[in-house]
Amino acid sequence: MPDDVRETAKVSNAKASADALAQYRELGYAVVRGVFGPKDVTALAEAFDRIYTQGLAHQASYRDRNVFFQIAPDPALDRIVRFVQWPAYIDPVLAAYRTDGRLLNILAPLIGRDLKQIINQMHWKPPGAAKVDFGYHQDIHFRRPAAAYRDAGNSYIQTMIAVDPQGPDNGGLTVYPGSHKLGPLAFPERGRIMDADMSETDLLALGLDPGKLVHLELAPGDLAFWHLCTIHGSGPNNAPIDRRAYLNGYVTAANCDRGEWAWRDGDACTLGEPALVHYEELHSRPGPFYLDDGQA
Repeated sequence: MPDDVRETAKVSNAKASADALAQYRELGYAVVRGVFGPKDVTALAEAFDRIYTQGLAHQASYRDRNVFFQIAPDPALDRIVRFVQWPAYIDPVLAAYRTDGRLLNILAPLIGRDLKQIINQMHWKPPGAAKVDFGYHQDIHFRRPAAAYRDAGNSYIQTMIAVDPQGPDNGGLTVYPGSHKLGPLAFPERGRIMDADMSETDLLALGLDPGKLVHLELAPGDLAFWHLCTIHGSGPNNAPIDRRAYLNGYVTAANCDRGEWAWRDGDACTLGEPALVHYEELHSRPGPFYLDDGQA
């Protein structure tokens, strides 16, 4: 590639990132197009296929320390893998992308260069699956104990890499712009969000206008990211393609007592012995074991 083309590309990428940061601050979410190229998407897609096959080999939901496979019965497809937590411990490709410098370039202006990771998840919505919704929610409600997660509004960002094209037809992300400014909200109690649909009734109960919802349209390699208090959810997959997404959540290290190191002063960190993140019995009941009810 000629030098002038490279420089033009750098300027274009920098402007896209700057625009996305401004949108994030104003609306609580943003999308940066084409962060990851075709070779990256192929590598991620192959990793998703490997892990999905590994998941279906399990007779039920399965835990081994922080690694958790959520295997669910589906009325249309028998058994599916809905998500896997912390696959980066067992797959080097996924481990590499959790600390990819392209992510840090976007995150650093917002939350710094000393970052821990508190979310590492793969999500699938196979075509034809009947039970793959996630009801409207705010991620802040899952950061427990609250004392371990400080200055939430300024310290935490959730990211998602699109592996497939994503939109409302195949269960893409839906967000409520500006909801990050409302702080934590008391959603109606409907059980686990992964067992609930995206009900506009929930928004109306909070005094919010469902007409303001935005359905994100993503291409493979696009990066979406959002605030802990941004209301979001995702619907069913009514399209003939999968909806695979790689989620990684990061935090300013000084403001979180949990999580795995991702970057120290901008230098990528590798995973060692699992650290305490969300699984409270990591040290007293590390596993491996099966969970018949699918609880994480």
